Amino acid sequence: MIALIINTFSYLWTAPAIDAIGTLVDDGYDTFEVPISSPHCWPDDMTQSEIAAQSRRLSDLGARIRSLNAGGYDINLASPGASMRRKSIEHIRSVMDLAEAWNVRDVVISPGTRRPMISPPLEDVHGWMHDSIETLLPMAEQTGTRLLFENTPYCFAPTIDDLAGLVDTISNDSLKIVYDVANAAYIEEDPVASLLAHHESIALMHISDTGTDTWGHDPIGTGVIDWRGLGEAVDTTIGVDAVVLEIIRPENTLHEFSTAMDALRVEGWIVPDRPTR
Repeated sequence: MIALIINTFSYLWTAPAIDAIGTLVDDGYDTFEVPISSPHCWPDDMTQSEIAAQSRRLSDLGARIRSLNAGGYDINLASPGASMRRKSIEHIRSVMDLAEAWNVRDVVISPGTRRPMISPPLEDVHGWMHDSIETLLPMAEQTGTRLLFENTPYCFAPTIDDLAGLVDTISNDSLKIVYDVANAAYIEEDPVASLLAHHESIALMHISDTGTDTWGHDPIGTGVIDWRGLGEAVDTTIGVDAVVLEIIRPENTLHEFSTAMDALRVEGWIVPDRPTR
């Protein structure tokens, strides 16, 4: 099977997560990240019997979900409103429960957002986020999951230095980082230097390309990322098994993923050839 973790984001509006995984398994992939978004995958829409049936189907397929991405648009762990923080915690707890049922290790979350106009003091935002995380960490330990802060251009801590500082301050093995290189490059952060400097805090890495004028999760080699340098940095730090391919292309998705694998090999990445099916 192919070593990279595959994100099912491209199937967000066209297929339930487990159906998308079935299609991807047929094309030679076996390890996945699933975004939590209705109707693709939404814990509140599934009964316990449905969750158990989907777990059995994953086993039958020989597939493994490495991470669930709880999202960051609809929830906000750093909201000024205590009730909104509670709702965000409840949502993430439902994702952790699903992760436990499906034997998923990691749950990707956003540290939170900050109103862009008349922003609350950053010190207050940090305080609200810390209150939320202090509630979530015991839940993560209880469910056997690990929370991963993702760097996004719209969160209040968009850089790797910001996130690493949060993780270092909280200092709990149940909280690490998923580093998205397209998100980083879009805000003109150097993904290679960032990975080398902070790899001890990084549990997973999302890869896709982007420009700096338009934010994208685009095919390898179409943007500004130094893929050869990044591949060398991955080899000496987190390893390719901790890398998630997150190119978002709802059209010709399987072809786009295959092309990405070829492009990475050209750049020196050690990605196994497609198996014979």
